Amino acid sequence: MFQDLESYMLPCFSKTFLNIECLGCGLQRSFLLLLNGNFFDAFKMYPAIFTLILLISFAIFNFFKKIKNANKIIGRLAYINLTIIIINYLIKISI
Repeated sequence: MFQDLESYMLPCFSKTFLNIECLGCGLQRSFLLLLNGNFFDAFKMYPAIFTLILLISFAIFNFFKKIKNANKIIGRLAYINLTIIIINYLIKISI
């Protein structure tokens, strides 16, 4: 159903011009795989996809209904996301 969206994806400029993957390489394709129901493939493409969706969902929910200690929760989710993204990036560039 969402396969046609692949033609609208933005190219990675660092990969295009410098031939170096960035920290976000694979995010769009991973999200498209997730929309198509390929959860394992989405995780393989970009491991932080699920925690990133959790972080964004929580931030949006907190925007409409204020939650006690939300800043602390958002900060920890952001730290977890950043850690996963950096580890994934280091693995990608070392292979």
